[in-house]
Amino acid sequence: QVNLVESGGGLVQAGGSLRLSCAASGGFITYAAGWFRQAPGEEREFVAAISWTGGITRYADSVKGRFIISRDNAKNTVYLQMNSLKPEDTAVYYCALTSVRIGVLNRYEYDYWGQGTQVTVSS
Repeated sequence: QVNLVESGGGLVQAGGSLRLSCAASGGFITYAAGWFRQAPGEEREFVAAISWTGGITRYADSVKGRFIISRDNAKNTVYLQMNSLKPEDTAVYYCALTSVRIGVLNRYEYDYWGQGTQVTVSS
């Protein structure tokens, strides 16, 4: 059983940065990873994904050029560096793992999910 724990969320002013971490136990290296977010009253949406080797990354258009996804397989951890944050980035951020090794955008392809971490961007 894979367990994921996110950290690094918080309150930040618009234009600021945060770095989210997601630590995995019970299995990690053979999975691709993704970050999703969900604002109140909204559907959970794709943010970024990274292949199991880290060689392929994908981003939602809304975060491209501002967010960077990365992973450290030695530490069983995936990261999301968020720069130039905007109030519309406010949401609960979730990390997830998928056995589709290239990483995918569809949340239904993901097998394991963390509990989420709140990110709030003030204007």
